[in-house]
Amino acid sequence: MENTPTIRFLRLNADRDADISLPRYMTPHSAGMDVCACLENDLVVNQGNIALIPTGLAVSIPEGFEIEIRPRSGLAVKHGIGIINSPGTIDADYRGEIMIAVINHGKEDYTFKRGDRIAQMLVKRVYQADIEIADSLDDTKRGKGGFGHTGV
Repeated sequence: MENTPTIRFLRLNADRDADISLPRYMTPHSAGMDVCACLENDLVVNQGNIALIPTGLAVSIPEGFEIEIRPRSGLAVKHGIGIINSPGTIDADYRGEIMIAVINHGKEDYTFKRGDRIAQMLVKRVYQADIEIADSLDDTKRGKGGFGHTGV
């Protein structure tokens, strides 16, 4: 594919974490790569609680791109596990460990294990906009309508 960015991952502890899969597309047409938990011990996230799950990875993203972190649909539907700041953003200049901020909206505590697929990463093009102050804005049919103005 033309203009496909190269995303470079660094294992922060290569010897210890060689068993953890790198982010990968699970089907030929997947939009997101599954990312795995790099836990030393099981992590129980109690109902209603939030946890940061390490991936053991840092990343180099080309300028003009970001990675979005999104929930995995199976974890969301079956267990109520989501991403607290969904979608999370990893900026092109971030070089720290990728941590996944999960929340348990489910009815039961949930246990994450080493190597579990915990989220999806989508590579997205981004633009930095030019900012201007305006004296007025153009009119639209919608105008100021928001938050359910078209019905439920």
